[in-house]
Formats: sequence, structure tokens, C-alpha cells
Amino acid sequence: MHSNYIVIEGLEGAGKTTAREVVVDTLKALGVRDLIFTREPGGTQLAEKLRSLVLDIKSAGDEVIVDKAEVLMFYAARVQLVETVIKPALASGAWVIGDRHDLSTQAYQGGGRGVDRQMLATLRDAVLGDFRPDLTLYLDVTPEVGLKRARARGELDRIEQESFTFFNRTRARYLELAAQSDDILTIDATRPLEEVKTAIRAAVTTWVKEQNP
Repeated sequence: MHSNYIVIEGLEGAGKTTAREVVVDTLKALGVRDLIFTREPGGTQLAEKLRSLVLDIKSAGDEVIVDKAEVLMFYAARVQLVETVIKPALASGAWVIGDRHDLSTQAYQGGGRGVDRQMLATLRDAVLGDFRPDLTLYLDVTPEVGLKRARARGELDRIEQESFTFFNRTRARYLELAAQSDDILTIDATRPLEEVKTAIRAAVTTWVKEQNP
């Protein structure tokens, strides 16, 4: 059954916050009023605590978070958000605009970390079933561009401090996954800002009209 769950994805510094503003303005211009916003990891009290554990460099002291533990914390936060916030909102008829969802884990952990991709797919299916976003906007930037923007914002979190090699692997996996799904639209976010905004408006407008002919 069709619902209205739009997710914005991309590397650090891809422009997800700006993209969300454009998506919201576009939806409102199309007559959508009931909007709910989420972010991952996070979005509930428990999920925000897990976010702090997995992203805050100081939260685990000197203990190194192993890759599989990182994956499991992301999924614990995700399923809590999906079951207690996203699904009820969609069931009520609201539109949900998400800052990241499962594609991030498939790209960052499956690509960047090199975690077994079949394990990730199995875990996703076990935890989320067939629940997927209706539309994902993937904002594509090179790590050089994205991390320069991210550093300009201030202190980087634990994952943002990874190497360019890590982010190149992550980006490659994003692009690979985006090419495999009609529900993922790739936006070249290295272009001038107004061009990126125009591309997002066009993508969202076309998608909404296709869903509601």
C-alpha cells in the first residue's frame, strides 16, 4: 500500500538540511500540510540515547565500538523509531520526512566499514520486514566536497572523522544501491545551490503527481 515516507540521504555535508527545507516547501505548495520530521539515528528517547552512544566519541570512553555492535545499535534505534513514530504517523495520513534511514547503514556499514552485505540485508529484513521509504533522495557529493562543508559547521562526530577512503567506499555503495532501485533518485549535490534546489523541487513534484494522478 502506498504511503508518504520521503527520506533524504547522503554523505556528511551533502546538504540534507537544505534539501529538507526544499522538500517541505514543495510539498506545501502542492497542498500537503500534515508533516512529521525524523532523523536517524534518533527520534525517540531511547533512539537518541543510542545515537549518543554510537556517534559521540566520548560516550564509550576508551572502549572501541566494534563494527557489528555499531550496526546493531543503529538497527535498535531504527526499529524503535519506525514502530513508535513513523508507522503510526503514516497510518494517520501524515507525511514523514526522514533525515537518513536504512540506506545509510547499507552504505556506511556495508560500504565504508566493509560489514558483510548479506548479513546487513538479512538483518534489515528481520528487523524491518518489507517496510521501506516510498521515495529516497540521495544527494551525491564527493567526500572532498562534503567533508569540507561538514568541517565548516564545527566539531565532527565519531563517524565524520573517518578517512577519505572510508567515505569513498561509502559513496560507491550509495551509488550502487541507488542504481538498483527506482525508489531512489540521485541528485548531483556538487552543483550550485540553486540548481540543486531546482532538481529537488522537480523530483518531488514529479513523484507526488505520479502517485496522485
